[in-house]
Amino acid sequence: MSAPRLDAGWRAALLARTNQPPRAPRVPLTWDGRTIGSVEPAVPLALGGALLCREGGGYAVPGDLSTGLERLALALRAAGLAHAWRDEQLAVCDTHGVPLASVERAVVRVLGIATRAVHLVGFDARGRVWLQLRASSKANDPGKWDTLMGGMVGARDTLETALERETWEEAGLRLEQLLDLQAGGWLEQRRPAEDGTRHGYLVEATLWSRCVLPDGVQPRNQDGEVERFECVAPAEVVARLQQDLFTDEAALVLLQALGL
Repeated sequence: MSAPRLDAGWRAALLARTNQPPRAPRVPLTWDGRTIGSVEPAVPLALGGALLCREGGGYAVPGDLSTGLERLALALRAAGLAHAWRDEQLAVCDTHGVPLASVERAVVRVLGIATRAVHLVGFDARGRVWLQLRASSKANDPGKWDTLMGGMVGARDTLETALERETWEEAGLRLEQLLDLQAGGWLEQRRPAEDGTRHGYLVEATLWSRCVLPDGVQPRNQDGEVERFECVAPAEVVARLQQDLFTDEAALVLLQALGL
């Protein structure tokens, strides 16, 4: 049975959806003269006070950056402008990728802070693809299909430690169990955030890797965020992609991993 043909219109729509300008104008968010993100002007106006100060054409975090970001995150939470609170810190870098501080994950989109993620595409020995179905309780994209593993790179992570941790938490697999583990490539997204928060903009770079799960090795979720795993033929992956059953990020990764 031949693989379903990938519709060019569907592919173009996915690429357009994951590379969009903000819905509303945004201005730079800076600290000590260095750009660390962006905000809609409505955000600092809603917060008031001295949490952010006008600087040039944008807004700046005054004083110590870590302290300022912590106060800002709490104020955004109190104002109902934060996403689901996780007590999870993500790195805050300048435009050259130099880490300057960290901030609660729940506010990175409203502050336009660039983030990084890792994904793992798992195959079996016959070339079928391991997929996970995200739990219905997930804060983002509940009930959508995803790659074998996908997760954020935390403030204290390297790409390697994030891959190792997330592969265990989501799939119950140690990297040494996997065969032919290798980096696949990078992809980027810039688009309005779809996480239910107002004023958010997603700027994210994702490194995806590929591997083979040996016969007899099966993923088992450890953190309660995956409903189940399935191992399906590439043709079935393509069919589900075109039904929009995957997260957009997973769809981008799988297009690259399957050479589509």
